[in-house]
Amino acid sequence: MKTALHYIAITSLIALIMLCLAWEGWLAPVRPGGTLLVTKAVPLLLPLFGILRGRVYTYQWASMLILLYFTEGVVRAWSDHGLSATLGTLEAGLSVAFFLSAIFYARLFKAHKKPRLE
Repeated sequence: MKTALHYIAITSLIALIMLCLAWEGWLAPVRPGGTLLVTKAVPLLLPLFGILRGRVYTYQWASMLILLYFTEGVVRAWSDHGLSATLGTLEAGLSVAFFLSAIFYARLFKAHKKPRLE
């Protein structure tokens, strides 16, 4: 179970990074030709190596960071039209997948570390 959660977190984080780059780079940028909003993918690179290594502390703080991307995805899905709205929905979905896998991974890890009272 822990391995599946780890791989879901890795996959959703990398997919979210690629989505942010593609979305603001060429799929549906705010302005034709792309904008500096492509740099919104940079904060997602900060937890990447900790997530790849399975560090629980990284899972904990990254689960809070990802809520910003969930919020942006919901707002853009609601307010934008066409492809941009679809990409916003995808961003929100990937954020939820990462968030849930991260909190359950951290929870399982802490449950195994907790000393048992007998």
